[in-house]
Amino acid sequence: MKDVITLAIESSCDETSAAILKNGREVLSNIISTQIETHKKFGGVVPEVASRKHIESIDEVVQEALDTANMDFKDIDHIAVTYGPGLAGALLVGLSHAKALAYTLDIPLVGVNHIEGHVSANYIEHRDLKPPFITLIVSGGHTHLVEVKDYGVYEILGRTRDDASGEAFDKIARAMGLGYPGGPIIDRLAKLGNKYAIEFPRAHMDEEYDFSFSGLKSAVLNYLNAKKMKNEEIIVEDVAASFQEAVVEVLSSKAIKAALDKNYKTIALAGGVACNSSLREKITEMAKEHGIEIKYPPLVLCTDNAAMIGCAGYYSYINGRRDDMSLNAVPGLKIGQK
Repeated sequence: MKDVITLAIESSCDETSAAILKNGREVLSNIISTQIETHKKFGGVVPEVASRKHIESIDEVVQEALDTANMDFKDIDHIAVTYGPGLAGALLVGLSHAKALAYTLDIPLVGVNHIEGHVSANYIEHRDLKPPFITLIVSGGHTHLVEVKDYGVYEILGRTRDDASGEAFDKIARAMGLGYPGGPIIDRLAKLGNKYAIEFPRAHMDEEYDFSFSGLKSAVLNYLNAKKMKNEEIIVEDVAASFQEAVVEVLSSKAIKAALDKNYKTIALAGGVACNSSLREKITEMAKEHGIEIKYPPLVLCTDNAAMIGCAGYYSYINGRRDDMSLNAVPGLKIGQK
């Protein structure tokens, strides 16, 4: 059976990435051009700036992906590209590039849901992983608890009612003047602090699998403001550790509950917050008590990258998905939505 070679393109936020994959799970190249240093001075991603940086980088990134994989355009069987969710302008850069290539090369175009890409990162790292299983998707824009029923078939069990978990990390880091992106900084500081020093709230929703982080965020901000007003010392490491513990405890407990309720023995982590060392430790420790296995990708596949888009695109391709030149960016695309 002939190998299927995928060229994947990702540009949903502040990483321009291109990858070449063989048969969906073998990564031949995965080139990532990050804009973090550009956006640091703004304290977050500026959409207009992100779009311009994508335009500057995309030709070079795609060519480097081909060169690293020792491939030429003639070797590519189809192109997989993120079309949502994400920043509209940023998405359009990658999508327009992919459409131009697909049209010129006369090969199929496959639109990929960015969130489904994060889930698929686990297929690259864990060759034995197959649906069904539970996945916890945690990133700057999304916090979802999802039942993966098959490749590309999902049932959302729970989601955040307000802030995404990664968004909460960034906002608290900004409030403490720690810089951007906030997640890695808080994770690093938390290792030096006492996670039991401050009792921050854990939100319990009526819908048992839903999340809320706005109350926790407000509690941390109120704590910081009260300390400043009283001119009392703020032990940043303790705040970071206590806040992080409140987040990972809720994420872990709800994921474990979903797996037990649905009788699954595997939970896969996905998204940028899956890099968080405390989350990995907490959920693995809790899962062990119930005989549940935790899977997660390496750090480079947790954050935005084209390899995960290529993997998701491959399964859509072999299941018959084809998109035409009318495919447009969908900034608010939901998981499971086509």
